[in-house]
Amino acid sequence: MEADAKSIDLFTTRVRQMILQYEELRGHNAALNATIEQQKARISQLEAHVTQLQNDYKSLKVARMVEIANGDMEAAQKLLAKLIRDVDKCITLVSEGKSTE
Repeated sequence: MEADAKSIDLFTTRVRQMILQYEELRGHNAALNATIEQQKARISQLEAHVTQLQNDYKSLKVARMVEIANGDMEAAQKLLAKLIRDVDKCITLVSEGKSTE
């Protein structure tokens, strides 16, 4: 009978140990799940940030292309104005040459 009582006590002790381990693992699991949710939220924030940065980069590229086009336009306008002045000088020289003849 005493052997049965010892066996029951041993069994009870083991069951309590398992319950304690279970509770500990359950708490650890809950902490890990909370960490996973935090990381998922952080990933979502970072993905949104990356998307925003990509859009900003595209906008910057477009603005840079427009800036370059405007710079080219200004250079072309300056060149055209110079050519017009040169043509005007030539016309003046030719007109002066004809009027002296």
